[in-house]
Amino acid sequence: MTNSLSPTSTAAEILAYLHTLASEANREGMRRFGIKVERALGIPHGPQREIARKIKRNHERAFELWESGIVEAQFIASATVDPKRFSANDARTWASTFDSWDIVDGVTDLFVDTEHWQLLIAEFAEDEREFVRRAAFAMIAWASVHRKKEPDATFENLLPLIERHSGDSRNFVKKAVNWALRQIGKRSMSLHALTLALAEKLAASSDKTERWIGRDAVRELTNPKILERLAKRG
Repeated sequence: MTNSLSPTSTAAEILAYLHTLASEANREGMRRFGIKVERALGIPHGPQREIARKIKRNHERAFELWESGIVEAQFIASATVDPKRFSANDARTWASTFDSWDIVDGVTDLFVDTEHWQLLIAEFAEDEREFVRRAAFAMIAWASVHRKKEPDATFENLLPLIERHSGDSRNFVKKAVNWALRQIGKRSMSLHALTLALAEKLAASSDKTERWIGRDAVRELTNPKILERLAKRG
């Protein structure tokens, strides 16, 4: 029970509790989704979020949890660290250990809450490491949803970056590039038009990866429900 945890719980106590939730069956399920499980205990995201809410934010303790190397502890670390105190170098250090799509997608939600998010996107996109590059495009996708006060121009300026890396055929990069493209297109009507134009251009490409990214994005961005939602947003 998370009742044993509180904001005063130490990293060691939290880690001990996480080990009580370990599940080999869940680890096998994660493996089927292409998740690397060597560092995972097999704890679903729901209990992880509950633990993060229970223990609340503690910047120093979050780094202790991260250093454990246990994936679930790292997710909880990302949810309980202070984004205002989380430096660009901290993000670089954490990103350097990325080895699976799920840790990338979980932790980059934190990265977009920092003041360094645009710098990190530009930097990570040029990194040749598969999961670091994925981080750049996962960040774009998250920012498109969460940074509601950001002007559309910020996201318009990211479209050339998406186009430039749309030929990266590595599975976890191309899926993130596609995700970023779709999320920008669902942000506003003006961005939708620009994004759809890029998606159609990619869909007509002779490059197999670009074509896949483009066609999948066109399919979602022309979905009547998406268009209706955007029209209501104005």
